[in-house]
Amino acid sequence: MLSVVMAGMRSSGVQSSMIRGSVFATLLLGGGIIVHSLFFSEMPAVSLLKAISWTVTVCTLLAAWEGLRYQDRLRLERQLFGGLVVLMLVSLPLLPTTLGYLKNGAGFQGILNQPQAFGLTVGLLAAWAGGRILAERKVVTSNVVIFSIAVISVILSQARTAGLALILALIVSVVVGPWIARRRRGDFVPGFRNRRIQLAVVLVLIGAIGAGPLLGKVVHTYIVKRGTTTNLDEVYDNSRGKLIIPMLANIAERPFQGIGFGIDPDSDDFVIQRDPLFGLPIGAPVENGNIYIAAWEQLGIFGLIAVLVWIWMLLRRAVRRGGMIAMMVCMTALLENMGEATLFSPSGMGMLVLILITWATSVPLPLLEETSG
Repeated sequence: MLSVVMAGMRSSGVQSSMIRGSVFATLLLGGGIIVHSLFFSEMPAVSLLKAISWTVTVCTLLAAWEGLRYQDRLRLERQLFGGLVVLMLVSLPLLPTTLGYLKNGAGFQGILNQPQAFGLTVGLLAAWAGGRILAERKVVTSNVVIFSIAVISVILSQARTAGLALILALIVSVVVGPWIARRRRGDFVPGFRNRRIQLAVVLVLIGAIGAGPLLGKVVHTYIVKRGTTTNLDEVYDNSRGKLIIPMLANIAERPFQGIGFGIDPDSDDFVIQRDPLFGLPIGAPVENGNIYIAAWEQLGIFGLIAVLVWIWMLLRRAVRRGGMIAMMVCMTALLENMGEATLFSPSGMGMLVLILITWATSVPLPLLEETSG
């Protein structure tokens, strides 16, 4: 935990609140997972090292964000948002070429290695830009342009998880967000009061009605992808059923104790890479279609409850401190985990998710006022 201590030492006057808040909650959850790994995991060494890695990573991110000075945080936030925008824009020239579709020849992957990763990434960018639009009283053209391109990019990637997560995050944020934040809806989503946004929504609806057949074809292609059904339950089952069915079998067999954090003994792809010198596991990738079902399978019912409580604490903290922008980003990330489990994978796509969630959770109270003025 040395990295957590060093990150915390950089803060000025926030250490006590930091320890009482999200970092302390994460340490409790991580500590619980470590204890669970020792007593209940089918592969204790793998679970233990994964639990330690995840706990240290998340605590370090939280402590680092909390420890940043206000202006440094603003600058890093702009760099992070700008980096995602650049990633999306430099991918666009690959649209008319085969290089943009190397993985499966259908979904656009941009400069990333697969369409799913690209879709999830630009989905988070769309949530961020969309949150900015709704949280600001004045319309910023750049946010509208970025949001529009990002949404189109999600559709082009054929990443249905990202698209559905973005839509649900918008609905939940607008409907439930004010209640969590304890604010009036007009204050929580001031963008709805802007006549230009209201006009834009009306024009989009009129355009959607006018382009009904064409829009229906696009939506059909997006939902069906390379399948034949448009029923969402069947689409989800066809896409993630082969991953979830073995998980449900493990839950039925061990509903209370779980099988162990970060392991998947039923998968043929679960290969443990070991350090040649000491024989310690250094890599054991696992693919879970749904992080919430995976938490129950791996940690048991009480572990799942602990994870949900931790998520609720972070989400409530993010909404009350960061408002609409933070909630849109957090909700999109959490809902994307219903189809692509990345929350407990502190590398690759999972690292981006953790960076954005910890950023949203640690928003200083005056930040929203400055960025939305």
